[in-house]
Amino acid sequence: MNQGGGAPEASARPSLEQRIQAAKAEIARRLRYVRQYHPEGPFTLAGLAERAGVSKRTLSHAESADGSNLTLETLLKVSYSLGISRDAYFLDEQVFHQVNEELETLRVLRTQRVEGVALRTSSPGSPGSPGTGHAPPVDRLSGLLQEILASAAQAQNELRDLPAPPGPPVMNDDR
Repeated sequence: MNQGGGAPEASARPSLEQRIQAAKAEIARRLRYVRQYHPEGPFTLAGLAERAGVSKRTLSHAESADGSNLTLETLLKVSYSLGISRDAYFLDEQVFHQVNEELETLRVLRTQRVEGVALRTSSPGSPGSPGTGHAPPVDRLSGLLQEILASAAQAQNELRDLPAPPGPPVMNDDR
């Protein structure tokens, strides 16, 4: 109740329309981001639209600041065409960051010419299982791979900095 007899206080909560517009703007930002920074990209609007099976116009409108013509179908087609299996990618900031970290790891692996990685699933109660307090296997693997790649790059740089041995290599022939 308003005790002062004046008008009630305006709510600090954004209106539904403001929340919708903010969500559309975030989704549009994420669409532009993944189009530019996906490991197989950057993609043109036309290229990504063709890959996703949507029209260039639809994708262009979805990427616009007002997010007009934005549908869940378009978002799912785009994410599916890019190999992103987590449907919340465009809707949830945490999922967006997690998937982008995974995509960055993939990009680094490709630049290092890694051709394959074997993964094992964890059984209930093992590290990485829900409720154990450990990081999920993909997060652990991603972190380990990033550390390995950083160490390999550092070692490669240090080897480049070593002075070349003087003269031709010495062959030891003890016959």
